Amino acid sequence: MTTTPRWRALTHHHLFWPVAVLVILLLVNVPFTPDFFAIKMTDGHLYGSLVSIVLFGSPLILVAVGMTLVIATGGIDLSVGAVVAITGALTCSYISDQADQSALSGVFLALGIGLAAAIVCGLWNGFLVARMGIQPIIATLIIMVAGRGVAQLITDGQIITVNSEPYKLIGGGYWLTLPFSIFIVAAVVAVTVVLTRRTALGLLVESVGGNAEASRLVGIRSMRIKIMVYVFCALCAGIAGLMISSNTSAADGNNAGLWIELDAILAVVIGGTSLLGGRFSIGGTVVGALVIQTLTTTIYTIGVPTQTNLVFKAAVVIIVCLMQSPKFRAKVFGARLGGKQTAAPAPAETAPAAEASPKMEVS
Repeated sequence: MTTTPRWRALTHHHLFWPVAVLVILLLVNVPFTPDFFAIKMTDGHLYGSLVSIVLFGSPLILVAVGMTLVIATGGIDLSVGAVVAITGALTCSYISDQADQSALSGVFLALGIGLAAAIVCGLWNGFLVARMGIQPIIATLIIMVAGRGVAQLITDGQIITVNSEPYKLIGGGYWLTLPFSIFIVAAVVAVTVVLTRRTALGLLVESVGGNAEASRLVGIRSMRIKIMVYVFCALCAGIAGLMISSNTSAADGNNAGLWIELDAILAVVIGGTSLLGGRFSIGGTVVGALVIQTLTTTIYTIGVPTQTNLVFKAAVVIIVCLMQSPKFRAKVFGARLGGKQTAAPAPAETAPAAEASPKMEVS
């Protein structure tokens, strides 16, 4: 008798369905790859499908975490893919011009230039949204379109390759047997959780997303909050750009971070954050990003044709979103209770009134 309330409470937790779908996707790979869950130690490094999912999903997790705070304020950022490309292009361009590409001073300066450009993009987005009052989807669309062109101008339309061991560490190196990018993601997520859940910052973000005007009237500087979250989102995209270009030791202004903004939005929605703003879940976003990356891995594992993989991906995302909908679950899983529910009878005192009401005669 006590298991039903506990099960109901478990299924109503905002992380239940994303975690359940993640587990199902992982299990689907087992018949096609029997050693899918195997993790091997080679040359002091851990290898395996699970490690690869986290490794290749690290840039998406970073972008999605930044996107979560933007969406929590009732906005959206479509420019993160272009910011990824700009950051990687600037960083690799500077490193490639150095006589010694492995010099730490040159690498650190290149990282600073790339991340500074990302912050400038975030400030621009925040200025347009908070100060100028432009709709977020339009304000961020400017950099989404123009930024990709800027990245190609930086690279002269070519793929810039670098040969720098320190830079390679960011996205393709290992530390303590694990990919170094995992530690970067863990640090960013941990700092975000501490700032938004251990301080008043999270409540301020949710307040602005719930009602920006009411927040302003009670003394909350909603404009500053909005600018701050767009800067943070761009900074996360910039770090993701460093990871992507570092992993391939190259900067591709045309394809780096292409459509990552859509995957990030999907990850946020799958994680349970509403696109209308307000309450958000960093943990749910991380799980949602892992769902997206696991789905991509599963598509290639089970041999889905490349021309239909996007349709397959969209179908799974729709299923996940429907399973998260309380109305959908009530209609599907609560259908068996329909026979027990009957319409409430009309109050007895209203029947005579209905009969006593005069009828209109049509002549």
